[in-house]
Amino acid sequence: MAKGANVAVPAPAVRVELGWRPGPGVPDADASALLLVSGKVRSDADFVFYNQPAHASGAVRHEGKTTTGGTVTDTLFVDLARVEADIERVVLAASADGGTFGRVPGLYIRVVDAAAGTELARFDSADATVETAFVLGELYRRQGAWKFRAVGQGYDTGLEGLATDYGISVDEPRRTPPTEPAPVAAPPVRAPEPVRLTKVTLTKSAPTVSLAKQGGTAGVMRVNLNWETRKQFSGWGSKRGRASANHRDLDLDLCALYELADGRKGVVQALGNAFGALHQPPYIHLDGDDRSGTVATGENIGINLDHKDAFRRILLFVTIYEGARSFADLHATVTLQPLNGAPIDFSLDECTVPSTVCALALLTHDGGDLTVQREARYLVPARGVSPQRTVDQVYGWGMDWTPGRK
Repeated sequence: MAKGANVAVPAPAVRVELGWRPGPGVPDADASALLLVSGKVRSDADFVFYNQPAHASGAVRHEGKTTTGGTVTDTLFVDLARVEADIERVVLAASADGGTFGRVPGLYIRVVDAAAGTELARFDSADATVETAFVLGELYRRQGAWKFRAVGQGYDTGLEGLATDYGISVDEPRRTPPTEPAPVAAPPVRAPEPVRLTKVTLTKSAPTVSLAKQGGTAGVMRVNLNWETRKQFSGWGSKRGRASANHRDLDLDLCALYELADGRKGVVQALGNAFGALHQPPYIHLDGDDRSGTVATGENIGINLDHKDAFRRILLFVTIYEGARSFADLHATVTLQPLNGAPIDFSLDECTVPSTVCALALLTHDGGDLTVQREARYLVPARGVSPQRTVDQVYGWGMDWTPGRK
């Protein structure tokens, strides 16, 4: 499609894929969506992006990144049938993290029928230079039907500039000029929290971050694991001794080994119903056993940072319970989201061995702070050795293990 062109979208639900070619020096990119009435959002809740991955209506959600065949895609799911009646447009945007879009080769957006998988529209952006954010396209209503328009409007002020242009309030410090008198105190008014745009991505070259320095010092930190579910897994054996027929059989389990300051050790996992607890030791809780893999759900562990001094170390790890023989091509992503502070994320896209257990991140207590270290370490259990015991042996936890079932 050419810039400014439009096309009908007959599907009731679509996937919107932002794609580009990665490489050395190429910035990361993130997809986002804004639901508009008369050109503005109704509230900050109408902004869907990596820090706010699902709209309250269920109509729009951010599904995360995958890497396939030398292309990275960041995907939004839009259920057009569920978009609220007063929403006129869904703006589809992209923001660059760590550079400009002039350094992002092969940038495109495409709209795919969510049910049939057929491409309905595609717009390739070829003229980017200093832009750090783009409105690449929009879904809009016209005479009771939905259409897609290729836009290609760039911003050199990043995601913040784009978001504020559509009425989003962004969390940033506000300073009163020193010449002005101090404002008179007014009764407290509970206003909505502004949107936080910051995030931290851990890499091999920058694998650690301090939670305190990111503002994550209290409340419950949510650890989310999500993975690719649109792939077929056939003929792969599972723990239960049968072949997996399709993606619904893929089952990854997010787990945590913990060692408390008083020396107590244990594991939080679905196996054996060891779900833990938030408000009593170990102050770590697994909220359920998920098979969907989506960002909105996935597997989630809560860590109560109000009790961070009770922790000595926590190892987050994931096992393949059934449905695959390794993490290769599963495109799993881990996000640690403190109640306050920037989210911390990293991807599991580097598995080259038949690994069924991966050490994700190690949290260690350090002078009243917790340091997060990216591990992304793929382990191959020896014959007859469980994934849990394998992780224990590698990290020296020293626990006794017995067989368990879900």
